[in-house]
Amino acid sequence: MTNEAKPTSRNALYRISQLMGFLLGARFFVTVLLTFALYVSTFFLFNREETLRNFVFDYKVHCIIICSVLSILAGGIINRFYDKEKDQLTQPFRSRLQNFLKEKYFLTAYVILNVFSLGLAIFVSHRVFIFFLIYQFLMWFYSHKLSKIIVLNNFTFVLLTLYPFFGMLIYYQTFSLKILFLAIFLFLMLFIIDVTKDTLTKNADKMFGYDTLANRIGFQNTRSILLVLLIITLAISVILSVGIGFRNIMAWYFLATTLVIIGTIFMLFRNQKNDKFKSLNLLRLWIFFGILAMLFDGIYHKYPWLI
Repeated sequence: MTNEAKPTSRNALYRISQLMGFLLGARFFVTVLLTFALYVSTFFLFNREETLRNFVFDYKVHCIIICSVLSILAGGIINRFYDKEKDQLTQPFRSRLQNFLKEKYFLTAYVILNVFSLGLAIFVSHRVFIFFLIYQFLMWFYSHKLSKIIVLNNFTFVLLTLYPFFGMLIYYQTFSLKILFLAIFLFLMLFIIDVTKDTLTKNADKMFGYDTLANRIGFQNTRSILLVLLIITLAISVILSVGIGFRNIMAWYFLATTLVIIGTIFMLFRNQKNDKFKSLNLLRLWIFFGILAMLFDGIYHKYPWLI
């Protein structure tokens, strides 16, 4: 009986490892965060006039967000396919989990996710179909070519991250100066995060032919560029906090952002062990707090009786 239980438990553990390997390979947890961010920004930023009832029953919005999620998952898979050798050095634990699944399963999932996304997109409209066809092509082209070209790799990565949000902005046609500054702020934060990440994977990038700022001009010069970008982001944070008004939760978030940026600058220039890693995670965590701040700010203004 004990001997039968052991193979069963090993088989279950193997299946769990396969599932975790697939989820990590498809960047599932990042996709969950992006899905949450899409819903929050769509309802509380791009679509301020629509009631919750109308939003819930607006099938086109949900279809567009689902198409985005499926495309992002597929993009994570294809990016993992091209970055596999580098990830074995920079993320060995995740790579070991991913090895529980054969490559053909990842590639099959990539095709299925893209096909489902495009099938749902054509159901909404031919424009949505073209929008996501371009998105999926750019995801593949970034992983295949652009990820190894200096600066263009960072720039394209950030634009692809923001691409679904741009789609919702076009859908609702809610262009404003506030949204422009928010977009610039988020673009700079993501760009800084991506360049900082490159300083941590410098050796692996060099080994596998990824041309990054950290490898081309060295850490000192890259740090100087990051300093300029952080100062610009700090200035935009002050503009947003004053422009939004301190009766809003988002204004206090941007005011607190100035302290986060000062702390990031301090850690980058102190340059002690793990400081780059700490600053990278601090900025990532702060973007998540920004999503929560937008959520609570939206609830406070739309449904104050809930607070």
